[in-house]
Amino acid sequence: MGDLGEGLSHYHKQGFCSFHTPGHKGRQEFFNDFDFVSFDLTELPGLDMLHSPSGIIAKALKKAAEIFGAEETFFLVNGGTVGNQAMFLALKDTADKRVVVERSCHRSVMSALVLSGLKPDYVMPIVHPDFNLSLGINLEKQKILWHEVSACHVTYPSYYGTAFDLSGLLAERMNSGSNSPILVDQAHGSHYLSELFPTSALKLGADLVLNSCHKTLSSLTQSAMLHVQGSRISRTRLKQSLELLQSSSPSYLLMSSLERAGELALELWRWEGLKEEVDDLHRKVGTCFRILSSKDVGTFGIHAVDWSKILINTRPLGVSAPRCVEYLRADFGIEPELWDEENILFMLGIGNTPEDVRLLTKGLESLRDFASSLAVCESKKRRERVQGQILTLPNPILSPRDAFFARKRKIPLKESLGHIIGETISLYPPGIPAVVMGEEITHEALCMLLASKEGQWQGWDGFESQTIWIVEGD
Repeated sequence: MGDLGEGLSHYHKQGFCSFHTPGHKGRQEFFNDFDFVSFDLTELPGLDMLHSPSGIIAKALKKAAEIFGAEETFFLVNGGTVGNQAMFLALKDTADKRVVVERSCHRSVMSALVLSGLKPDYVMPIVHPDFNLSLGINLEKQKILWHEVSACHVTYPSYYGTAFDLSGLLAERMNSGSNSPILVDQAHGSHYLSELFPTSALKLGADLVLNSCHKTLSSLTQSAMLHVQGSRISRTRLKQSLELLQSSSPSYLLMSSLERAGELALELWRWEGLKEEVDDLHRKVGTCFRILSSKDVGTFGIHAVDWSKILINTRPLGVSAPRCVEYLRADFGIEPELWDEENILFMLGIGNTPEDVRLLTKGLESLRDFASSLAVCESKKRRERVQGQILTLPNPILSPRDAFFARKRKIPLKESLGHIIGETISLYPPGIPAVVMGEEITHEALCMLLASKEGQWQGWDGFESQTIWIVEGD
């Protein structure tokens, strides 16, 4: 066994309780009749073709569309990334027009701008003061010129489970008389199929909706679905875009896991048991931590909250989030989805059990009781709170596509103020861009990058050397 295989085996043997993706949480019951070796096939007689389905894949797609409430559904075997990219490539009437993009979107949206050549008009999120994270949007304060844009792309819900007023956005589009499509990255809301959760974007009336089913449902990692309804999106262009972006040798394991995930998504009893335990968690530890909850609805641009994303701020304990994670991993075998200096996100999936949530509650109760001793070693090295989100919109000088193809040079990061950035840099997870290529680097963005001490960045070629690519001759 090679290094990668040994690493995977070693991690599995540690037996962590998963509060991260994928949503199946490694539970065999979702794959009991899957023969992984025998099912690893290609497009053979009788097995249909992903890019021109007419047999068993076509039937699976039709069934998935019925389950999720779409007119037509496409399986994605290159992750949700190609879903966001295909959304932009499928747009028509894009000449001299721009596209509205939520600035706290996933980095794959920025790659979609590079591929399509469209120029963004950014909608800025609201940074929640308690969590120091972009959790909501106030669209009333940001005028969208509907007749001047090719489309509007939004993220619903956020990585942290908060949803803005999507129904209000759809109503605004209708009242304007515009026919511009509304594209929704619902990657983290594939499970929105009942009243237990916020209303799905498809049910509200969005034109194109992306579901990264592997995040919260039971499909295998790198599998997703793209749903379409209405006449604002050309189905032909969408199919051509997906054919351009996706592998010509699609994984039948991924596709069959997507089919199964749709079927199992309707087993609501799995979520009902989890919700009872999450409610109990809030009752038991909600006073010693700052936990995002339904009480936050109506504040800071938050229209709804998904209870299956448990976002905890540790500042009330006086202990940093990394130290808390270290304690939970070592003493309880709890593996969160992500954390920063003061927040921890625990993500539930269809594969979690009530026992998992009870373990998390027990771990948080223990963390509360031992907080004073954990804080001792940190009391002498308190750091100022570092702003983790961009509060003001940087000045976009070039489109992401023009910046991607422009000549570049590398300079010391500390000398980059005012220059045009030549790379898109994202903290990963969650993958939300801190800076986007083509923008002028601001004092705010520069301070955030200079304050970074850990290498959990994507797209930053010079993190170790503290350098950055800028556009030549800017």
